[in-house]
Amino acid sequence: MTHQAKDGALRPLLVKGFRIYQGLLDRDAQRVLLHEVAAIQRKAPPFRPETPGGRRMSVSMTSAGRHGWFSDRHGYRYVSRHPSGVAWPPIPAPLIALWRRLAPDAPLPDSCLVNLYGKGARMGMHQDRDEADFDHPILSISLGDEALFRMGNVTRGGRTESIWLKSGDVVVIGGAARLAYHGVDRIRFASSSLIKGGGRVNLTLRVVGG
Repeated sequence: MTHQAKDGALRPLLVKGFRIYQGLLDRDAQRVLLHEVAAIQRKAPPFRPETPGGRRMSVSMTSAGRHGWFSDRHGYRYVSRHPSGVAWPPIPAPLIALWRRLAPDAPLPDSCLVNLYGKGARMGMHQDRDEADFDHPILSISLGDEALFRMGNVTRGGRTESIWLKSGDVVVIGGAARLAYHGVDRIRFASSSLIKGGGRVNLTLRVVGG
């Protein structure tokens, strides 16, 4: 578990350069974020993107902030509006506060990707490389059901390591791990009581730039 040292600094678990803050968010903080996610979904309803290869992703998603992540047959990219044409809602204040806590030297995020995992959903191994500057980290927040998170290398293949992420865990993907491949192999559906009916919400805060 993440613990706080005598100097007040948080001590994360380090795996292949990924900083994993286990149990960082208590139950009340998780409920607050879940409430914020519901508000984002009302303004920008979730959708299932199509990959460049023409397949529908198994996760549903939406976004908040100046930029929202999008994919279709034309490729992966950030766009300024939801597919319906409405502007993405602002990034909620509790997420900005968490960013300031864990990434104090980075510019404020201008995108929050919301991934919604139902039963059987997964996320293949991928790099996050659609941003303008890879010097800035990505913060990944887990809410709800446990997810088997796999961490690889900056090139495809090679040895990987996996860890079960639980509700309230936060991962910082930065430094040497910023362009490392990573993904979610599966979730333990209904392993958490946070989300009624089961499921997992993953929030990733990013500095897109541009």
